[in-house]
Amino acid sequence: MIRDKVSDLIGRTPLLRLSVPGGAGTVLLKMEQYNPTGTAKIRMARNMVDEAEEQGLLAPGGWLVEATSGNTGIGLALIAAERGYKFTAVVDNHSSVDKLRGMLAYGAELLNVGGDDNGLATAERYATARRLAAEQGAYCTSQDSNPGNPNGYRPLARELYDDLGEDIHYLYGAVGTGGSLCGTGRVLRERIPELRIVGVEPVGSVNFGGEEAPYHQSGTGTPVVSEICDTLDYRMIDEGIKVSDSEAFETCRYLARNFGILVGGSAGGVVYKALERAQSVGPETTIVALVCDGGEKYLDTVFNDEWMAANGLFDARVVDRLASMLRRAPADRTGQTPEQVH
Repeated sequence: MIRDKVSDLIGRTPLLRLSVPGGAGTVLLKMEQYNPTGTAKIRMARNMVDEAEEQGLLAPGGWLVEATSGNTGIGLALIAAERGYKFTAVVDNHSSVDKLRGMLAYGAELLNVGGDDNGLATAERYATARRLAAEQGAYCTSQDSNPGNPNGYRPLARELYDDLGEDIHYLYGAVGTGGSLCGTGRVLRERIPELRIVGVEPVGSVNFGGEEAPYHQSGTGTPVVSEICDTLDYRMIDEGIKVSDSEAFETCRYLARNFGILVGGSAGGVVYKALERAQSVGPETTIVALVCDGGEKYLDTVFNDEWMAANGLFDARVVDRLASMLRRAPADRTGQTPEQVH
């Protein structure tokens, strides 16, 4: 099928079944890394711009501004390049270098408010983006409060329903602004009332309570100095759980080295928690984990042995736990499993 624009390639991402021990629940990964830019957030980036254009908030040749930790910025940078807008991303040093480089590759302008350290500056990012937009007459997409954010995931929900029907019992996802998890979950729950939606946050985020602490997972989590995003609808989330950086990143590394699956840092945490749930439910239960980006943007961090060691993130206990929750099915020379052969 021939397309005329890169943004026409968004959506219809595949589902990948993980190989779990017999008797465990089915774990399916919604592989959003197969979108342009390698992330789910291109969905909401396009939709926020679409809705702004429909509402007359963006004129041809206009200026977009957003506070972003990376993936939303890459998506907006692509859409801006495609449609002829200027785009300024207000960032801090919590983003991976590859995400920043990705925005620059699409022609974005970066405004870094993070100073010289590697800490989060979430509140300052959002305040600066809104101030810049007001002063310069630009349009701030405001992903944390824009209904176009969760609305952008309606097609993702429809894809899941088209592929699985009502055979979805749990939906797991990272929280962040709440857009992907709440936007997808809202549409699915209209069709599957018994669906349980589980939000996964880093240990150290104040979402779902607990003390604030530093964490390395990017694109998710909320520090105590930041307001909870308006797009995060707690009514949609049945269960909020925390995952450590070691659990998230060791999962990324284990999937890559044992299954050839390269996922991003926060996605590793979602998968880890989905696998834990699979151990306590039967094979008739289907768990869908939203994998919001791939691992290519984390080669200097999560997949870098020196970085992992320097930050004390290796944990052999997590690796042992993963080995018990996953198995590699034997295959013959054609790559088929015994079940496929017969």
